[in-house]
Amino acid sequence: MSLQNYRRGAVEAVAAGAAQRARATDPVKAFIWVTLAMVLFAVLAAASRLLIEKGYDPLQVVFLRNLAAFVLMLPLILWRGLALIRSNAINLYGVRVIISLVSMTSWFYALSLIPLGEITAIGFLSPLFGTLSAILFLGEKVRLRRWTALIVGFIGAMIILRPGAGSLGLGQACALVSAISGGLIAALLKQLANRDDPAKIVFITTAMMMPLSLIPALVVWRPVGLDALPLLSVVAVVGVAGHVALMQAFRVADASLIMTFEFSRLPVVVGLGFWLFGELIDDWTWIGAAIIVASAAYITHREAKVRREGRT
Repeated sequence: MSLQNYRRGAVEAVAAGAAQRARATDPVKAFIWVTLAMVLFAVLAAASRLLIEKGYDPLQVVFLRNLAAFVLMLPLILWRGLALIRSNAINLYGVRVIISLVSMTSWFYALSLIPLGEITAIGFLSPLFGTLSAILFLGEKVRLRRWTALIVGFIGAMIILRPGAGSLGLGQACALVSAISGGLIAALLKQLANRDDPAKIVFITTAMMMPLSLIPALVVWRPVGLDALPLLSVVAVVGVAGHVALMQAFRVADASLIMTFEFSRLPVVVGLGFWLFGELIDDWTWIGAAIIVASAAYITHREAKVRREGRT
C-alpha cells in the first residue's frame, strides 16, 4: 500500500468515526482500560516465557498463541453470525496483520533471550513511534503535556535499561524491532476502532494471523504435550482480553494518549519476573518505575481537567 493510499484510508477512517470523536475524549476511562490491558499483557509475557522454557520455539509459540485465541473466540460466530467477519477496512487489516506478525515474532524471540524487565523497558520506545505515526497518519495534535509525559516516561525507561552498560545483542535488537513496529500499529488501531467494534477487530486480526504464523512454525514444530495446555489456555484468555481492553481504550482516547498510558505495564512485569524467574529488582528499576507511573498519573489528571474545562 502506497503512502498516498494509506493517507487516503486515514482520511476515510476519520470521516467514518466523526460522530464518535465528536464526544469528548475520556482520559480516565482510557487509563483504566489501558492499565487492565497492560496487566493482561504482562501475564501473557510470563506465560509465554514459561512455554519457551519448556522447549517450544518462539515461532511455534506465536502460532499456538494465535490458534488458542482463535479457538477461544469461535463462539462469537454463533452469537453474531457472518457479520463478525465483514468489514470495509480489509486493506487496513492486512497492513496491521503484517506489522503485528513482525512485532509479535520479534517480541517472542526477545522473551527467549533477555529478562522480562529489559524487554519492557525497551518496549517503552514504542509510544514515541506511536505518537509519530499518530501525527503523520491520523493528523492528531499532540499537546505539550503529552510530549512531556512521553519524554519523562522515556527517561524512566532509560534509567531502568541504562544503555551503554553493554553491547546491543540479538535479544535487545528483537525487542527494539518489536517496539518500533508496535508503535506503528497504534495509528492502524485507531483507524480500525473508528470503523469496527473491539471484538470484530480482534477476531479478524487473529483469524488472519493464524495461517500466516503457521508457515514458519512448521519448520521448528514439536509435539505439544499435555503439560503445555494450561499455559496455552492462559495465553489465549489474557491475549484476547488484553487486546479487547486495548481496543476499548482506543475508542475513548487518541492513539498518542493511549501510548502514554502503556507505561503502567512495568510494575506488573517486574513483579512477575521476580516471582516466576528470580529476576532481581534493583533500586534503579524502582526509581525508573516511579518516574513512569508518575508521568502517566500526571497526564491523566491534566487531560481530565482539560476535559472538564471544555465542557464548562
